[in-house]
Amino acid sequence: MSYDIVEKLKKEISNFKDETKVTDVGFVMEAGDGIAKVSGLPNALAQELLIIETSGGEREALAFNLEENFIGVIVLGDAGPVKVGDRVRSTGKVLSIPVGDEIVGRVVSPLGQPEDGKGVIFKHPQDAEQYLLERKAPGVLERESVNTPLQTGIKSVDSMIPIGRGQRELIIGDRQTGKTAIAIDTILNQRKEKGSETPICIYVAIGQKSSKIARLIRILEENDALKYTVIVSASASSSASLQYLAPFAGAAIGEYFMDQGKDALVIYDDLSKHADAYREISLLLRRPPGREAYPGDIFFIHSRLLERAAKMSKEHGGGSLTALPIIETKLGDVSAYVPTNVISITDGQIYLESNLFNKGVRPAVNVGLSVSRVGSSAQTKAMKQVAGKLRLELAQFRELEAFVQFASDLDDSTKLKIQRGQALTEILKQTDLSPMGFEEQVVVLFAALNGYIDDVELSDIKEFERGVLDYIDKKYKTEILDAIQAGKTLNEHSENKLKTAIEEYKKIR
Repeated sequence: MSYDIVEKLKKEISNFKDETKVTDVGFVMEAGDGIAKVSGLPNALAQELLIIETSGGEREALAFNLEENFIGVIVLGDAGPVKVGDRVRSTGKVLSIPVGDEIVGRVVSPLGQPEDGKGVIFKHPQDAEQYLLERKAPGVLERESVNTPLQTGIKSVDSMIPIGRGQRELIIGDRQTGKTAIAIDTILNQRKEKGSETPICIYVAIGQKSSKIARLIRILEENDALKYTVIVSASASSSASLQYLAPFAGAAIGEYFMDQGKDALVIYDDLSKHADAYREISLLLRRPPGREAYPGDIFFIHSRLLERAAKMSKEHGGGSLTALPIIETKLGDVSAYVPTNVISITDGQIYLESNLFNKGVRPAVNVGLSVSRVGSSAQTKAMKQVAGKLRLELAQFRELEAFVQFASDLDDSTKLKIQRGQALTEILKQTDLSPMGFEEQVVVLFAALNGYIDDVELSDIKEFERGVLDYIDKKYKTEILDAIQAGKTLNEHSENKLKTAIEEYKKIR
């Protein structure tokens, strides 16, 4: 052996320091159905990330139940290789998700792993910020009141059930009534937002069919909306643990952008399946069941999730996180356990009705049961000026419509109110994937509520709407549409021009 090698070995030996590391190690006592019971980790924290050493490699798990003799854990991802006797290590870390600007336009799992086949999200993973999935909601003094509109592009919503940035507005209804369609239209409409930065949209798919998620991604790509959207996917084939974590991951991504002073919109589709996944996990872990077999803290789970939506004050960055949770009812029963819970947490609800949907009223919004508790403070001045009496007119129409079914002779004023109500119902109809800019909505609703469509046949109303918008766009774009868009109000000059334009169009049509 040469002299140099001997010297190097001596140097290495002299530099060697035996540092003893102590790590808590436990063992799996029971395993199955995506959960495990672990003994031997007395210092584990709630929501701590644990590592299970299996024959098929390491598996991450989450400490869920802290009991006297063992810990109930939920296995994240494939739980198949987890067997009794496997070693479990504590990490001292709470579950988090890597976030950064690179995540926009991607499809990720609730753990932040890419699921769109486009390769890694972060080229330098150490540069990504780690946001906790479970994070305390902003305090009262850090917030300010909701005062900026979030335009959905849907006439019936923006005019009567306005949504503000930082609000929590529930979308509720039976299956196949157009709940997801409202959410998609809201995402698509954000690209039309002028004069303000496009909000980052986060769509959280919980327990949805993979084909439905693929269709949604295709729609967003075709409409150039994926570039400002993040999709968190926990499909029906995912484990209950990933479906449970998905909305918290979506909230964490939204909070990253909110903390940068930006606006973010997160859609939870849907919290009914989230509650079912949480019920499954809880029953497997032997937690005591409550009403409808849900665990008693299902209310707390949803309230601490939705409370993270906020409009931050200027001193705290001025960002916002708007939440649109979706709940699926069964046979219109809004008094079931989960729907009543979420209704009580949110700042209003958009209620979609099967009967209206089947009659061809799309979106099938029941104006009587739908409400926004933020109200007109989340509306532009122009929309307030125009749509103030819309809800009242529709309410009178619904009352008369129910009454006249039993009457044969009607006086002229009653006939006029019914005709006006039918015309307003027709003008509020809107096809999917066609959100409308708020200045165009103002024009259409102004014409409807000021009697300009009273003499138009019901079958011709949609054609009249398209025609008048096209005419104004070609001849009065700067004086009417651009003026409303810039000032967010309908001043006297714009109103006179609008009346002139509608009258001109009525003469030539």
